[in-house]
Amino acid sequence: MAEPARQIDLIDARPAFTQTQADALNARFEGVDTITMLKTVFAEGLAGNVAVVSSFGTESAVLLDLVAKADPTVPVIFVDTLKMFAETLHYRDTLIKRFGFTDSRTVAPIADVIAKKDETGLRWSYDPDGCCEIRKVEPMKRAKEGLDAWISGRKAFQSVTRQNLPRFEVEDGRLKLNPLGDWNKVELEAYFEAENLPRHPLESQGYLSIGCEPCTSKVMPGEDPRAGRWRGWDKVECGIHSPVTPIPVIDPEDPANQPVF
Repeated sequence: MAEPARQIDLIDARPAFTQTQADALNARFEGVDTITMLKTVFAEGLAGNVAVVSSFGTESAVLLDLVAKADPTVPVIFVDTLKMFAETLHYRDTLIKRFGFTDSRTVAPIADVIAKKDETGLRWSYDPDGCCEIRKVEPMKRAKEGLDAWISGRKAFQSVTRQNLPRFEVEDGRLKLNPLGDWNKVELEAYFEAENLPRHPLESQGYLSIGCEPCTSKVMPGEDPRAGRWRGWDKVECGIHSPVTPIPVIDPEDPANQPVF
C-alpha cells in the first residue's frame, strides 16, 4: 500500500485581519447606529472570536450596556493592575451583574514579575511607563491571546491622541473595534440618562478619567478629560492602545508583486 503523500508544513504568517478588511467594515457600517452595528458584527461573526475590554471607568457603562444588549455572552475582560481604586472594583461587579454578562474575566500582573521589577510597589512614582508595562500591557497581551478581535471604549473627543478614530482598525493582526469612536460627550450623557445607567462612584468627585489610584487625579474645569491621568508626566496612554500603521493595499498589477517564476 502506497504511503500517503507527505504534507508540507507551512507557517501562515498572514495577519488575521488586514487594513483592507477594516476599511471595508468602516464603509459597510458608515452611518449605521452603534447597536445595530454590534448586533450585526456578532450575529454574522464578522470579528471572529471577540471580547470587550473595559477599564470600568466613568464612561464604561455605555459601551457595556450596548454590548450586552447585542450579545451578553461576549466576554468582558478587566485588567486588575493591583493598583485600582476600590470603587472601580465595586463598579465592575455592579455593571457585570446589572447587564447580565455571562463571561467576566479578570487578568492580573504576574506575581514573580512584580516581585522582581516593582518590589516596593512604587515604580509608578519614577517610571510610569515601566509600571504600566508590567501591570497593564503584559497582562492585556495575555488576555488577548486566542482573540481575533477586541472591543475598545476609546472615543475621539477624549484627547488629541484619539482624534480621527475609526470604528474598525487593525492592531497586531487583530481587528480592533471602537464602537463609540464618533460619540461625543453630549451623546454619552444622554444615553446615561435614557438608560438610567449607574455612575462611577468617583465621577462626582471630579475624577473624569480613572485608571490606577496613584496615577489618577481630579480634572480641573476646562482641562482635557484625560488630564488627570499621569499628571506631571509626558504620558497620555498606558500602552495597551498602540498607534496603528495601516497596512498598504497591495496592487496585484504592480510588477513588484508578480511571481518570480
